[in-house]
Amino acid sequence: RVNSDLYPIRVFLLLSNFHKKKVKSKTNFMQKGNKILIVEDEFIVANDLKMILRKQGYEVVGIASSVAQATAIIENKRPDWVLLDIILKGTETGIDLANELNKAHIPFLFISANTNQGILEAVKETRPYGFLTKPFREKDLFIMLEIAKERFNTEHSDMAPPVKPMTDKLSQEEIIGKSQVFSDILSQVELVAPTDTSVLLLGESGTGKEKIARSLHQLSLRHQQPLIVVNCAAIPLSLIESELFGHEKGAFTGAQNRRIGKFELADGGTIFLDEIGELPLEAQTKLLRVLQEREIDRVGGDMPVKINVRIIAATNRNLEQEVAMGRFRLDLYYRLNIFPIAIPPLRERAEDIEVLAYHFLKIYNNRLKKNILGFTSHVMAQMQSYPWPGNIREMQHLMERTVLLAKESLINEIVFASSLDGVHKMHIVQNEKLGSLEEIERAHILRVLEACGGKISGPGGASEILQISTSSLYAKMKKYGIKADFY
Repeated sequence: RVNSDLYPIRVFLLLSNFHKKKVKSKTNFMQKGNKILIVEDEFIVANDLKMILRKQGYEVVGIASSVAQATAIIENKRPDWVLLDIILKGTETGIDLANELNKAHIPFLFISANTNQGILEAVKETRPYGFLTKPFREKDLFIMLEIAKERFNTEHSDMAPPVKPMTDKLSQEEIIGKSQVFSDILSQVELVAPTDTSVLLLGESGTGKEKIARSLHQLSLRHQQPLIVVNCAAIPLSLIESELFGHEKGAFTGAQNRRIGKFELADGGTIFLDEIGELPLEAQTKLLRVLQEREIDRVGGDMPVKINVRIIAATNRNLEQEVAMGRFRLDLYYRLNIFPIAIPPLRERAEDIEVLAYHFLKIYNNRLKKNILGFTSHVMAQMQSYPWPGNIREMQHLMERTVLLAKESLINEIVFASSLDGVHKMHIVQNEKLGSLEEIERAHILRVLEACGGKISGPGGASEILQISTSSLYAKMKKYGIKADFY
């Protein structure tokens, strides 16, 4: 028998409320909902599972190696839960059985070594209560079962408290919009905010992911504790561990004092990991351990430090594609992707453009001591049809520039960033020598910086024209060795 305690941790949870607690005692597991069917075609793995579950007080009603065997056991003994492998004996798979379990209203969890993107997409469609990859540790199995049972009981409880509308508080955070898609986002925020569930915010740059993160914190039970914002793209690789987890005095050259890391600063509150897709693989491995064990190791420290933080992460990348390309850890992806909220680009929220425009108009009227009343119908039509590649951030910068330049009581002219042809056309060079993608990107960044007079951020700055965040631009400049002397 293989000693499962030696297996590395790789627990993935799909859309479950993750409140990591100590595994309950054997007595607490002896309750309704402890009848389990194991569907696994590898005898050793199935037998290990059986012994582990029985030792912890669960009743194993049977072991099946195929869908047909599993169906027969379900008809005779109807388990409370099914632990389900994907590849089974016969022509039918665990995904086929999962669809039947959904029809029979029997909850299930996947246990599998199959982690390619196609299979994971099919798995997500079945809406499991958890996903554990082989090999696994005993405590990982029981943590997953505990979380799955809590979620199942919450979903099927008639006594669940109603969700109190929080739209007034949300509006105080300047989360502006009136479209249906915007209302759907607010509903998701209101639903998940009072819990400790990890949230992954997905969307293009400038869509307002940090605003949503701040709203999630303000509406949570942790709102009186700190919210620590970490821009993962802005931390140099050599300093990631020290920045996130801290270091002791003398841990390395230059460490003259103890440094408290971001996770420790967020203890009791929330940590927002912005641009999580920019983290290098080495840092992802260390972050995964922190998220699973809920403890950090300061660089140069002797003892781990326990932490209690809620995780909110954000990215403008397609993390599933990043996983497939080997640039993002699959286990970290599933650890973060417990409750994803997709924030659509502004071009898909056309109904919100007018209300956002007037919102920013009011802000910059006050800030710039102006008294502009609104927009002509022609300008509003232009804004409604513009694709807004920079999303809300682009609109904010555009409104500041437009209000600053306006001389009439109504804005009758607007110049979009993409219309600044001087920046683009003046640099079109025919028969330009071809080079690598990095060489071309470096040259283009330099040309934009020159055209902007070295201005990095703000209206008309290089980051706005390049349609990337300021931190991302600084990271690229550092990567390519671009200094002020060059531009």
